[in-house]
Amino acid sequence: MSAAKWRRAMNSSATAADLSRAARGTAIVHPIGTQPTASSAHAPTESWSRWRASIRAIKWRHAIVLAFVLAYPFFASPFFTFQIGAQSLALGLIALSLTFLGGYGGMVSLAQMTVAGFAAYMLAIFGTSSNVAISLGWPWWLALIVAISLATLVAAGIGWLSVRTEGIYTIMITLAVGVAFFYLAQQNYTVFNGFQGFSKIAPPVLFGIDFRDPMPFYFVVLACSLAGYFFVKHLIRAPFGIALQGIRDNPRRMLALGYNVTAHRVAAYAVAGFLAAIGGILMVWYNNRISPGTVGTGAMINILIIAVLGGMKHPIGAFIGAIVFVLLQNFAIDLVDRERFNLVIGGVFLAIVLFSPDGLLGLWQHLRNRVDMLSPNRGSGRIHR
Repeated sequence: MSAAKWRRAMNSSATAADLSRAARGTAIVHPIGTQPTASSAHAPTESWSRWRASIRAIKWRHAIVLAFVLAYPFFASPFFTFQIGAQSLALGLIALSLTFLGGYGGMVSLAQMTVAGFAAYMLAIFGTSSNVAISLGWPWWLALIVAISLATLVAAGIGWLSVRTEGIYTIMITLAVGVAFFYLAQQNYTVFNGFQGFSKIAPPVLFGIDFRDPMPFYFVVLACSLAGYFFVKHLIRAPFGIALQGIRDNPRRMLALGYNVTAHRVAAYAVAGFLAAIGGILMVWYNNRISPGTVGTGAMINILIIAVLGGMKHPIGAFIGAIVFVLLQNFAIDLVDRERFNLVIGGVFLAIVLFSPDGLLGLWQHLRNRVDMLSPNRGSGRIHR
């Protein structure tokens, strides 16, 4: 983000935030010594201008990618549609929550898979599963709402515990929370059914469409992933996102300006938890079961690997990293023994990080810069954050 954009955003963020707080009845952001002015009436116009700017930012490559993902299940086999496409999008949505926290909030959390797994457990407990003694049998839509809501609250609680720390201490706190939930789920048989977990957790049949089939399920996951992607893209340009990036860069200065640093960080955890919860629901529908192994340390590290592989400087990086990870997960055994699969994942991860600290997006950016330098009409080729 350029200095000019930062100054314009900071000048307009207070008035836009005042109107949004009035609509919600909250007051998360309010610099000290500022009062609402008549210019607040122009906030809807500014919001509409941001949406128009986002639409104008759509390039031909975006249209090609959108057309490809929409047409993908019509020419791909059921295996590639379900095992590769749907799984990559669901994992990418969970990794997107980490990209939002780490890339735009400066907070690396290892508990995103924990939040996703908690949402999946809540869906099994409040909805239907193979264990009728524990599952309450609520309607799927009600169990879905309750599961996502509780997972978002849990994510906010994790944020409340960890936002007062930075760096390695934040990572250790979120890792400790994730490990604690893993052992709780594994050892508690009254609520979480212990090591066995829950099975037969299938997506619903709605309007005569069985979403357990590969193509309908793929489009459900695609719709959720697109909604999450555009939501994050819009949020990082909104006053809250601009303030969050300012807190990431210099929290002391933002605190001096009157911004509530702790509240913004906790709210960012809640937003990321909401995205991770939806991804967890999609993953439990994909696997048709949930068990402690789904929320183990390996699963938590995998989300971090996916986010770093793709690149944490743009929301699309989470999905790029997920596609690479799932492809390696399914086809690496054709090159090496199954026992050495993690060695392949680790080698690819180290190679990408070594040659491109910004992940695969960094490599793409480097290639674009080289092409721009060789082209007669040079462009910036910069990825706008």
